[in-house]
Amino acid sequence: MKELPLLIEISQWRRGNKHIAGIDEVGRGALAGPVVAAAVILPVSHDLTTLCEVRDSKEVTPSKRESLYHIINNVSVSIGIGIVLQHVIDQVNILNATMLAMQMAVKELTHSPDFLLIDGMNVPDIQIMQKRILQGDKLCLSIACASIIAKVTRDHIMIDLNRTYPEYGFANHKGYGTKYHLTCLNTYGPSPVHRYSFLPVKKSVL
Repeated sequence: MKELPLLIEISQWRRGNKHIAGIDEVGRGALAGPVVAAAVILPVSHDLTTLCEVRDSKEVTPSKRESLYHIINNVSVSIGIGIVLQHVIDQVNILNATMLAMQMAVKELTHSPDFLLIDGMNVPDIQIMQKRILQGDKLCLSIACASIIAKVTRDHIMIDLNRTYPEYGFANHKGYGTKYHLTCLNTYGPSPVHRYSFLPVKKSVL
């Protein structure tokens, strides 16, 4: 499989934008737990061979994601993570919660980005030039890195929640609406970490 290209980053580097942040999120479609966004700034380099196996997080096995997570952390100039919990999602809706998580991720960066590359959407209220890239996690290395950081971070959160609420099986489905998860919802009703504004959760209230 070919390496993901750096063409978009290189184009911005040549324009003098040194710190390019790729941004992605995970957890929008889940029925429980937070939505998590990550922002990743890669070093100015045309040779990032240590990241040659980075892909969209959905295309990588869990064990490979864990390995790449550590590689990305070691290589990156800066990484920011934004986490918006389920009760906020219920208050502001999932789209606004996703944008809030992305804003938080940018603010957590230790280096101020010169330009943002964002998977699939624009983020308001950020005074930094940005570019929306459809399917960016399949086309842009820094966004793919962000997708892996966000995915592994959220998976760890859901595994921790499984220890508190083992009856729902969060460690396996990570809060998404699998048949098993829906059966658990109908059996036990929703937990405090479910998203009550989501229809399958609403329907399961005992």
